[in-house]
Amino acid sequence: MDFDLKQYEIGVTDILRNGGTALLYEAALKLEKGSAISSTGALMVFSGKKTGRSPKDKRIVRHPESEKDIDWGAVNYEMDEHTFMVNRERAIDYFNTREHLYVVDAYAGWDPKFRIKVRIICTRAYHALFMQNMLILPTSKELKNFGEPDYVIFNAGEFPANHFTTNMTSKTSVGISLEHKEVVILGTEYAGEMKKGIFSIMNYLMPEQEVLSMHCSANVGENDDVSILFGLSGTGKTTLSADPKRRLIGDDEHCWHENGVFNIEGGCYAKAIDLNEEAEPDIFGAIRYGAVLENVVYDPLTRKVDYADTSITQNTRAAYPIDFIENTKIPCTAGHPKNIIFLTCDAFGVLPPVSKLSPEQASYHFISGYTAKVAGTEMGVKDPEATFSACFGAAFMMWHPNKYANLLAEKIKKHEVNAWLINTGWSGGSYGVGSRIKLKYTRAILDAIHNGDFNNVEFANEADFNLKIPTTCPEVPSEILIPENTWRDQDKFRELKSKLVNLFKENFKQFEDQVDENITKAGPK
Repeated sequence: MDFDLKQYEIGVTDILRNGGTALLYEAALKLEKGSAISSTGALMVFSGKKTGRSPKDKRIVRHPESEKDIDWGAVNYEMDEHTFMVNRERAIDYFNTREHLYVVDAYAGWDPKFRIKVRIICTRAYHALFMQNMLILPTSKELKNFGEPDYVIFNAGEFPANHFTTNMTSKTSVGISLEHKEVVILGTEYAGEMKKGIFSIMNYLMPEQEVLSMHCSANVGENDDVSILFGLSGTGKTTLSADPKRRLIGDDEHCWHENGVFNIEGGCYAKAIDLNEEAEPDIFGAIRYGAVLENVVYDPLTRKVDYADTSITQNTRAAYPIDFIENTKIPCTAGHPKNIIFLTCDAFGVLPPVSKLSPEQASYHFISGYTAKVAGTEMGVKDPEATFSACFGAAFMMWHPNKYANLLAEKIKKHEVNAWLINTGWSGGSYGVGSRIKLKYTRAILDAIHNGDFNNVEFANEADFNLKIPTTCPEVPSEILIPENTWRDQDKFRELKSKLVNLFKENFKQFEDQVDENITKAGPK
């Protein structure tokens, strides 16, 4: 079927639209430096200088129609329309110098009522295969009748932005225009920019329809009980959502509407650092023919990947269709959640392994988005460092966090959802003194939540964070459930607990003016 891009003033005639996997492999191997086939059949690619997202180079066009809705500031930087159009023309001029272009026409969102049609125009076969993995591909009949897309991504990432252009702080630019319904990418070949560009758009569109868009994983049990797991990097979100007793709905991006939840994506984008078959067999097995491996190091003779080698980047990644995971629910839709779980890796060691939250507390912890990482100094001293990311995904949220938090609170109350805070971090002391809570204990806690084991147990009241802590849990030692019981140095425990309370309160000050008073009161005392 003839296909052209003349409506965008692109005159290239050699266009591969929704190309077969073999064709995209051949093109990448022939035309793109650093491409190779792994010993398990995945396409290994090199994303160039940028091996991760460039959040400070992502900008949204300020326009009278949408500017009142955007939470402008440190996350949502602004761009004027003239600059966007300059960058758009720069991308199209670059496309017109290419011999080959690739087009992907696909859907974002498994629910037909809310899905959007997306078109990606790109210069690399790797980018096309990546997005064919990450989006929901139309059938041949749907593709024939696809029509005009709702949003278009112009990915000319091989070509730099002109940093003398207004508001351009570097040669990288990811510009989003909600009015033109377009995204323009210059100066970065990292494929994750396309994925998160679409997620940012969904985070704008969905709340307008009273649909909550969420940066989370989701799975469903045998009794159709859905769980949603929020968590920042290193908290165990991906590991814990891959549960052999439950079917995976999705690993990263979901929406919650009047009839339940649906996955936005058609694939998974997993971190590959230190990946091994024993610890994560599902992900390891998914890296086969059709999957994309980014920036990994491999043996030049055997083509076997060394997942421990991070000499190119620590952010090695694998992108594959969701049905490459065996225990998956297709279509990726389900009913209303029964449980919402906020995962945090508390390196201070003062939060309990599990506690139950009220709807207002759930909103508070959702807005806070807390975890802690361990920071090393030149002298070798290591102290916990608090990290807060609103809605557990601030980098992709368009509206003020209160918009998402109110939607969450409404849905939790309406559908009588249980909310839980699970600490996968330290116990018996902070990092360097205590020990990491064992994965088998966290899995046992999740099993207890799913089995309803906490329905008839006693809860202890914790005063500072105002938490309700179950005092017993099957297959978990009772003494670790109450954090102070595991500490030898009680003075140090109180000191660090007080410090964390103050960090929460200080972080939340930025939201107090626009957040319901009951949510603020639900925070630490």
